[in-house]
Amino acid sequence: MVRSMLGFAGFALVVLLGLKLLGIITGLLGTILWFAFWGFIFYLILRLIFPSAADRVRDTIKGRPASD
Repeated sequence: MVRSMLGFAGFALVVLLGLKLLGIITGLLGTILWFAFWGFIFYLILRLIFPSAADRVRDTIKGRPASD
């Protein structure tokens, strides 16, 4: 009986640690998506106001050399 109680307690501990890890991964993914959303909004606004600057930003992100 004590052995099965320790087994259930160990299993519960593993499950809680797994849920904690899942929460951390979900939080990081949500933060990355939030930053990507705001970057996209910033790029769209930049594209509407200064199209040439938006092209330079796009080339910088893609790693293309600047065409001066």
